[in-house]
Amino acid sequence: MKINSNTKTICLLGHPIKQSFSPSIHNYLFEKYNENFIYVCFDVNPNMLGNAVEGIKSMNMKGCNITIPHKVEVMQFLDEVDKNAKLIGAVNTIKNEGGILKGYNTDGKGFVKSILDKGYKIENKNIMIIGAGGACRSIAVELASNNASSIEIRNRSSEKAIEIIKIINNNFNTKASFLTDEIRKVDLDSIDILINTTPIGMGNNECPIDENIVPKEDLLVCDIVYKPHDTNFIKWANKNGLNVIYGIEMLINQGLEAFYIWTDISPTAEDYNVIKNIYLDSIK
Repeated sequence: MKINSNTKTICLLGHPIKQSFSPSIHNYLFEKYNENFIYVCFDVNPNMLGNAVEGIKSMNMKGCNITIPHKVEVMQFLDEVDKNAKLIGAVNTIKNEGGILKGYNTDGKGFVKSILDKGYKIENKNIMIIGAGGACRSIAVELASNNASSIEIRNRSSEKAIEIIKIINNNFNTKASFLTDEIRKVDLDSIDILINTTPIGMGNNECPIDENIVPKEDLLVCDIVYKPHDTNFIKWANKNGLNVIYGIEMLINQGLEAFYIWTDISPTAEDYNVIKNIYLDSIK
């Protein structure tokens, strides 16, 4: 990558950001497609978020990604927000269009693409999501946009889950519901796709469900945690011979969608495979 006086910056705003894999995704793509950009990370305290977003305009940056804990709060500093991002109530990608900052959410789209790329359908499927945070919101909206039959949310508290099911039931044909029962004890007999959107398993040996549960053989299991690669949730699925979608797959696909928003270039399946191999090499 050659950096010169014409190089423009695209960045990640978050707190903390030191573990992010996003620079590897985007700097690879910028170099491959001869886009004169560089991707860097900025650790931004919440009380400085407005100043950081204003800096995108003042320094004529092409855009940025937004990660925890800024995805909701950043919306107040934007000029426009994409329709689905409004429904989700969170933004993870910003594009600077001539001084107009527009927000998008590519998390759910990246997740849905991971499922479709594996040859699975979402339409008419019954889906259970564990957790009711921002990731659940974005994933649930995109699943409903793809005509899922039902979405059941399992979460220990009800407030956030109720907000999400209202969004789904008021805007889509998908039937949404929630339970606050112990999320480790779940009935999976009628479920086609099981998704963990909690941080359970990130850096520890926990699993979001009872690992003694024996699921039906055609259940698709998905985890959004990508460090470690093989979470206990994924290990449980593999032990039972189930097909899985790893957290890194959503991360890469949401990044590819953000790259398209900034550049109007659609990355290829080869790009996806190269980036995934970069990640797998990094954790050996």
